[in-house]
Amino acid sequence: MDLSSLFLPADLLNHFTTIKVLELCDIETKEHIIELHLEEKNELPPGYTSDQYESKGFYPFKRIQDFPIRGKALYLCIRRRVWRKKNDPNKTIKSDYSFITEGSKLTQEISDFLKGTGRDPVRYDK
Repeated sequence: MDLSSLFLPADLLNHFTTIKVLELCDIETKEHIIELHLEEKNELPPGYTSDQYESKGFYPFKRIQDFPIRGKALYLCIRRRVWRKKNDPNKTIKSDYSFITEGSKLTQEISDFLKGTGRDPVRYDK
């Protein structure tokens, strides 16, 4: 069982894989923090096919603060895939995860991140 499933929205883990969990210490404050690294699964967004699009690595990770765990700050480091159109390398698409925010108890920062995935006009290139 992936322990991150105990405190992250289930829908988030349907689309992301936990890569690593780090417990770090802030040198200045001496406070311990937890970093949870998530990577988008190698699955095309709905409505697109692998004969048209291919995964070409990842966008830079986004670091988002979530609710603390056992008194330790929790940061999610999320890497999303770059999906590139095979016959037009300048066209890329992204998955829309705005639906995860509905009915989930999330921090404002992660809620804004997930909602923002649905506002990308580039993903609607059809």
